[in-house]
Parts: sequence; structure tokens; C-alpha cells
Amino acid sequence: MRRKIILSAAVAAAIAAFAFAPGSAQAHDIVSVKDSYGPGTIVIRTGERRLYYFVSAGEAIRYPVGVGRAGMQWSGEAVINGKYIEPAWSAPASIRQDYSSLPSVVPGGSPHNPMGAAAMTLSGGEYAIHGTNAPSTIGGFVSHGCIRMYNADIMDLYSRVGVGTRVVVTR
Repeated sequence: MRRKIILSAAVAAAIAAFAFAPGSAQAHDIVSVKDSYGPGTIVIRTGERRLYYFVSAGEAIRYPVGVGRAGMQWSGEAVINGKYIEPAWSAPASIRQDYSSLPSVVPGGSPHNPMGAAAMTLSGGEYAIHGTNAPSTIGGFVSHGCIRMYNADIMDLYSRVGVGTRVVVTR
């Protein structure tokens, strides 16, 4: 009997952990904002570790994100120049310098692929807004300059934007 109770408790704990795991549900919310960006604009505030997708004047969908580590942050404007579901990933030279043992290509869908469920590449560099298979990194200064999102959130944003969408990154 005791073994059944322990087994039942373990199963219940596993189900609860899965149900409430970070990234298992969308983490975004709709907020009022004072900025006057036009609908359809993405604004990333790296200091806040938040991405805002403007849906109307004064209203945006706010998502938590992971951003560049110290010395790897950037600011400016770009546009989305590509959209990919479960993309394969090749580390750029700047990352290869720090992690020389990386394989030349990490296949899309692999649990080791840092792009997660989807990626949207940005003009003007090697950066992207992408999902992650490490949801505990969301909210931190963790990347080499890319913007990381929960997989559910990147899929939500992916469905809302197209190639050519304006992206503004501020500190």
C-alpha cells in the first residue's frame, strides 16, 4: 500500500511539474503603453527583458525575453528578413570562438538546437528573434545578441508578423 501511495505521489508531482513548467503556456499579456509606435511594430527593451508587439496606438502584447549578455547587447533598428519553423542552426564565427566543440550544424527539431520552435532573422547582422529549448534563460542576459522567447510565445508572435516587420531594439 505504501508503495502505491509513493508511486501515486510521484506521478502527481510529475504531472504538476509538466503542467506548470516554464514555457508550457504562453507568458505574454496585453498592456497599455505610452510609446507611439505604429501597429505591427516590434519594440525590444533589453533593460526590461521584454518584447512589445504593438497592436494599436497605446496597446501592445508584452512578452518576456532573454537578451544579450554584457558586451553582446545591441540597439538600433532592423526588419524581419526571414521566418523559419524548426530551423537548423550553424553557429556564427563569434560563437564558435567561445564554443569550438559545437557541431557544424544542429538539426531543426533537435533538443540541442538553440533556435527552439521557430526563428525570425533580422536584417543587418547575425541576430534573430527565436524560441529556446532552455526556458529558464528567459528573463536573463543570456545570449550572444539574439532575442530568446518561450517556444509558445515565438509561435504566437510568428503568426502575427511577416517579413518586413519593423523591429526597434532599445536599452
